[in-house]
Order: sequence, then C-alpha cells, then structure tokens
Amino acid sequence: MLNRKLQDELTDKLFEAILLLKNKEECYSFFEDVGTISEIKAFAQRLEVAKMLDEGKTYREIHEKTGASEATISRVSRSLHYGADGYRLVLNRLKSLKEGEKE
Repeated sequence: MLNRKLQDELTDKLFEAILLLKNKEECYSFFEDVGTISEIKAFAQRLEVAKMLDEGKTYREIHEKTGASEATISRVSRSLHYGADGYRLVLNRLKSLKEGEKE
C-alpha cells in the first residue's frame, strides 16, 4: 500500500533513480550528492535500530550501540509494528542474504 502523501511524480523519479544504482560505490556517490552526511547517517542509524529491535534488543542496548535517542527508537518501533512494512521487507531480505552467504 502506497502512502498517497508521500507519492508524487518527483518522488517516483527519485525512487526510479535509486533503483538504477548497481553497487555500494554508486550508492555512496549518489547519496552523498543528494543528502547531507547527517541525513545519510540518520537513515543508516534507523535501519540498525530496526534490526536490533527485530532481534529483541532493549532500548538501552540500542542506544548504547547506535547512539539513537529514545524518540528515534520509539519511532522506528512504531514503523516496524504499524508502518508500511518497508523495514520488515528489507530486514527479511538482509536475513536471506546473510543466510545465503553462510551456505
């Protein structure tokens, strides 16, 4: 289900551009041009928070490892439980990728 408040022609074009990126180096180049270091680090932190919440870590453990505030951890937790399932989709794919590397 798409969020109609988020979806528009320009955002569609942004996501289409992201889907054209072929590797980590291309992602670094593109995102460094598109966002600030702080914005990129915030997205990375939120993904790590989501991963740790999914693993059953406590807010204290998450804060100690990531430096994320309680507000950020809570927001990510809400998204994990009541959001659009974007975190869940990515976390499941990352788990599958990691399991494939073990074999």
